Amino acid sequence: MSGGVDLGINGIAPYQTFDGVMELKMALSDFMHQVMGESVKFDPYNMVLTAGATPAIEILSYCLADHGNAFLVPTPYYPGFDRDVRWRPGVDLIPVHCRSTDNFNLNITALDQAFSQARKRGVKIRGILISNPSNPVGNILTQDMLYSLLDFAEDKNIHIIVDEVYAGSTYGSEKFVSLAEVLDSDIDKSRFHIVYSLSKDLSLAGFRVGVICSFNDSVLAAAKKLTRFSSISAPTQRLVTSMLSDKRFIREYLETNRKRIRQVRDEFVDCLSKLGINCAKSSAGMFCWADMSGLIRPYSEKGEIELWEKFLSIAKISITPGSACHCIEPGWFRICFTTITLEEVPLVIERIRRVVESCNSSS
Repeated sequence: MSGGVDLGINGIAPYQTFDGVMELKMALSDFMHQVMGESVKFDPYNMVLTAGATPAIEILSYCLADHGNAFLVPTPYYPGFDRDVRWRPGVDLIPVHCRSTDNFNLNITALDQAFSQARKRGVKIRGILISNPSNPVGNILTQDMLYSLLDFAEDKNIHIIVDEVYAGSTYGSEKFVSLAEVLDSDIDKSRFHIVYSLSKDLSLAGFRVGVICSFNDSVLAAAKKLTRFSSISAPTQRLVTSMLSDKRFIREYLETNRKRIRQVRDEFVDCLSKLGINCAKSSAGMFCWADMSGLIRPYSEKGEIELWEKFLSIAKISITPGSACHCIEPGWFRICFTTITLEEVPLVIERIRRVVESCNSSS
């Protein structure tokens, strides 16, 4: 690839457009079309490229809200959202609590209640921030729920940001439906925005390649200016463009990746169940959402953190406590299983067994 014209000195040394070169936008458009089941097409002219999904979400926060405004976020949610939205833009996140009895699926009633309560406190809600597929649960929004969200956003005159970075990391029977797929001509598309990156589906987290897909000309214009502070390096853009142009490799990679995720996930979740640890139903992602509430004493956030510390000290395993994801029910943990191979599952399960036995003996 280094012999290509675009990867020569003239292609990588000069200044480039800060919102991404058109060649990469076109390649990403084709890649996202492939990842999302070829059911939706993305216009490269509606794209702004950023150095990963983190600045993409931060930029959208700057574009859509003022300091002190808020987004509604269904829980449990990706802990990084607190950093992306709160740290510099100064936008608050208001949790919309979802519960295990419904597999932590979002419902519009809870969303409406959170919206109304925030308004009563004088908080201006500017939008909804949601990950689909969900991080940390791994469930997928149904097409009907997406339509309900569109109606809700139009009724309340707010925006929707959907983080779809796990769209290609699916393994269940449920079909992933992108927000772009349900936006028809009768809908005001200007209030809907999609974030994507190559960090998860293509395992290129170190390359820092993210994208904002928006149908709002004002948002796109502002976002392009803000990418001056989070642009992708020219060598990375040229290299990734070359990689994505290899359609055969991309197709085989996605198929192999999904197969491996499914194999490790099924084996890992099955082994956890034999230890008395059940996981929420999931269809995507690189993690499982495990219920360890039976192992915590007391049944509180304090007990959850103590169990998390046991995993670090006894098992030497780092997992994410549910409280970090703003889960309202203590005892849930996110465990990333794609850092191990299928052959390494027994070793990890043996370490987890030690923690379980320690908890049982203590109780």
